[in-house]
Amino acid sequence: MNDIQSVLHPAGADAAIIHQFSWVLFIGGAIIFVAVMALLALGMRREARPVSHKLWIFGAGIAFPVLVLTALLGWSTWRSAELAPQTSHQALSIAVTGKMWWWEVRYRDPASGREIVSANEIVIPVGESVYLGLTASDVIHSLWVPALAGKRDMIPGRVTGLNLRADKAGVYRGQCAEYCGEQHARMAFHVIALARPEFDAWLARQAAPALAADTTVLQRGRDAFLAQSCQACHTIRGVTDTQGVRQQIADTSRLGPDLTHVGSRRTIGAGTLDNHRGTIAGWIADPQAIKPGVFMPPSQDLDGETLRALATYLEHLK
Repeated sequence: MNDIQSVLHPAGADAAIIHQFSWVLFIGGAIIFVAVMALLALGMRREARPVSHKLWIFGAGIAFPVLVLTALLGWSTWRSAELAPQTSHQALSIAVTGKMWWWEVRYRDPASGREIVSANEIVIPVGESVYLGLTASDVIHSLWVPALAGKRDMIPGRVTGLNLRADKAGVYRGQCAEYCGEQHARMAFHVIALARPEFDAWLARQAAPALAADTTVLQRGRDAFLAQSCQACHTIRGVTDTQGVRQQIADTSRLGPDLTHVGSRRTIGAGTLDNHRGTIAGWIADPQAIKPGVFMPPSQDLDGETLRALATYLEHLK
């Protein structure tokens, strides 16, 4: 199962309940629509006998809606009570911050207790409830993974919560579900559900600093990253925190995603492009041409060879 973004393909308990709601509404709405169209067709026949206005008013206008809506209310209240409570008392908690127009994701390293920062991907273990602590840094966003759970708003200055549980391993696409500006439609992310041993191994790799630049090309790309002052907005652990200016740029470095392991991610630009050397180079050269309105400026002063070396270096950071 790859890149599923549909309420009709549930992969978790809460999503299965929402899936049932969807089918009840679809089928019920279709039946009512067909019945109304049938009555309309009968009413347009010339030989149709007039029906008492009182019968239509009290039968179709009052009795039918009251019976249907009361039954729907009772059933939906009963089923909604089975949705998992949104509690932070889970074995794994992940902090997600919505930004224009990408997602910052923070884990806690169980070995050291330090934060592990990633972007645009939420990796979780299969079959376990995970609590997402949600907030926003600029405007209201909303996190929605239709195949796993309902949506939850992300409000600046407040923390809301959402429980996720994936019963099947796979990749599930999510989307910002609250209009947040020019690139709202390109503010996507992926939830990647792994077996617990794979998740633990992945988290250990993410906790490690960036891979060393051990070839001439990679060294040139690393030097270009620093020479272009990319560290003013981005962090690469093991690189930008050894430059002697880390404290001065600690706040501004959160303007852009953490790039320590950017090469391991499926996409760049919050789901805009597949992640490989060519797309990385195109993004660095002119992100405005790909995703107009983003806060990253173009790098028009880079020559082709240096641009390719920088893209190769970032792709190398797995």
